[in-house]
Amino acid sequence: MTGYLGDANTANLLQNPSWDAEVLFRYLMSPRLALKTNFYVGGLRGNSEQMTNVFPDNANFKFSTTFYELSELFEFNFFNYGIGESYRKLKRITPYITAGLGLTGWKVADHGGLSFTIPLGIGVKFKPSLRWNLGLEFLMKKTFTDKLDGPQLADPIGIKSSFMKNTDWYSTLTFTVSYEFSQRCAVCNYKD
Repeated sequence: MTGYLGDANTANLLQNPSWDAEVLFRYLMSPRLALKTNFYVGGLRGNSEQMTNVFPDNANFKFSTTFYELSELFEFNFFNYGIGESYRKLKRITPYITAGLGLTGWKVADHGGLSFTIPLGIGVKFKPSLRWNLGLEFLMKKTFTDKLDGPQLADPIGIKSSFMKNTDWYSTLTFTVSYEFSQRCAVCNYKD
């Protein structure tokens, strides 16, 4: 599920939810740390008629787009994540935080664009078996553009964009299923 915050929706992230799909590759650096490469495709929608704010001349704007995102994220697990290797005190479930950099492309009303993004988020991973993982992740993605919702909404009230002001954000809430291809460590009979 995706959400959008920008000129056509300034307050409610769940106002016009849409869809997303993800393909991921995760490199496990340790039971606590991982690097994850994501490729997302999803929809974003907004409608300024649903807002309490009023644009000049009572103008209303509505948009819908499909975005494509490639991102690299760093994950920090709160617990040592895994199965087996009891001496490492591995847990089958762990919450985690994640952050990284991404590049997002989109097209609205015959105008397309690319923007760098900063994805920030939280999630939880569960290991039902030795190689399978289930996850639920929520990411907020800050874009460096005010044109994600189309060229008409780039500056509808005449306030120039800056790093933190008048730029578009979007979110993804994704359920994941992943499989570990890496070689498993030999069982160690270490005792405390």
